[in-house]
Amino acid sequence: MADEKKKAPAAPQMGAPALIAKEDIPQVLPILPLRNSVFFPGGVLPLAVGRQKTIALIKDAVRDDQVIGVVTQRRAEEEDPGAADLYSMGTVARIVKLLKMGEDNYSLVVQGLARFRVLDLVQESPYLKARIEPVEDKTEVDNVEIEALGINLKKLAREVIELMPELPAAAVELVDSITHPGHLADLLSANVDVPIEDKQAVLETVDLKARMKLVLELLNRKREILKLSSKIDSAVKGEMSKTQREYYLRQQLKAIKEELGELGEEEEELDELGERLKKAGLPPEVEKVAHKEMNRLKAIPAASSEYTVARTYLDWIADLPWSKRTEDNLDIDNARSVLDADHFGLQKVKKRILEYLAVRKLKNDMKGPILCLVGPPGVGKTSLGQSVARAVGRKFVRLSLGGVRDEAEIRGHRRTYVGALPGRIIQSMKKAGTINPIMMLDEVDKLGADFRGDPSAALLEVLDP
Repeated sequence: MADEKKKAPAAPQMGAPALIAKEDIPQVLPILPLRNSVFFPGGVLPLAVGRQKTIALIKDAVRDDQVIGVVTQRRAEEEDPGAADLYSMGTVARIVKLLKMGEDNYSLVVQGLARFRVLDLVQESPYLKARIEPVEDKTEVDNVEIEALGINLKKLAREVIELMPELPAAAVELVDSITHPGHLADLLSANVDVPIEDKQAVLETVDLKARMKLVLELLNRKREILKLSSKIDSAVKGEMSKTQREYYLRQQLKAIKEELGELGEEEEELDELGERLKKAGLPPEVEKVAHKEMNRLKAIPAASSEYTVARTYLDWIADLPWSKRTEDNLDIDNARSVLDADHFGLQKVKKRILEYLAVRKLKNDMKGPILCLVGPPGVGKTSLGQSVARAVGRKFVRLSLGGVRDEAEIRGHRRTYVGALPGRIIQSMKKAGTINPIMMLDEVDKLGADFRGDPSAALLEVLDP
């Protein structure tokens, strides 16, 4: 037995309070497997039991007024644990209260008395029984280090309790009232939220000094986690409070303007513009720019020329078909019939168009596909583009580039100018109402160039896939 092997002198004032004499602990105990928790000596634990083996165990224990052994399962999902499914160290416990909640459901309260080590199982049916040996704390007489560790444990426990407002104020008084270091370590381990494996490690640490150091580590880790969690929570609440405050002040300002009759059409139009931007399906980077520009617009007086520029810019963003597209119909037979119905002859041209559509059907990830139609005026270049659009089910827009001399017509004007507009490509996309129309760049050979730039160079950049 373990008591025969222990030679070191014990200090009763240092260990946990003796709740049961060592000689009163039977050599064989009925074993109650415990899930998702670790039970410590000196603790009180309410349990709900429903397994048939456990019900038979508590009935016999209450009838014979005997103590039981509570041992934690290694895996909580195991319904019928054996020796390999239980930890080797547990707690001797006494059933202090038992209530029948239903036909196969009992509620009981157990009190932890002492540690024990499982030597081997001697019975598996109708419930587990094991041969055990009681385990006592190992400590030295008048150890100053243990006293210092106890002071640090209480100090750290107070800090953890202060960081957890859901705990009652009496928790600090309970910690301060405990004079036995072993009992203090067990109590803190039982109530700190750490993994089951860490709690079991505390239970299995017999040396009191080592156990207290282990509990100090667990409490330190818990304190740092709580501090970080509190910092994150404060930052989130501060950000939410700022946003809510801004919203509240804006609503107040709006209500005051309504009462004074100063809420003009500009505010209503800006609200409407904001709703249009929300419904436009903007990409994240565009939405970020639009949101920034919208906030800037609200701060600009309506009479300023900057107001018109910013308003026009946002109107264009809201009107563009960011997420609207038509599905392609790449049926070659359908395309052939549409081309034949719209145009007589032109067999080589129509054959080349059908070959192109066939390639698109086989390779649908082509970027910037362009067909160039060359011929004298009136031979059907523009109408062929309309036929292709009708065949594939896309919208058709025509851009006449004849006589265009300013590269801003292609790329768009700078926003520093009053009346600045996007280029013709973007304008045509807005006119089409979809993001993937077929565009006919007509009279591309009639592009001019002057001191304002070369539109053909800008067109090369725009059409570069």
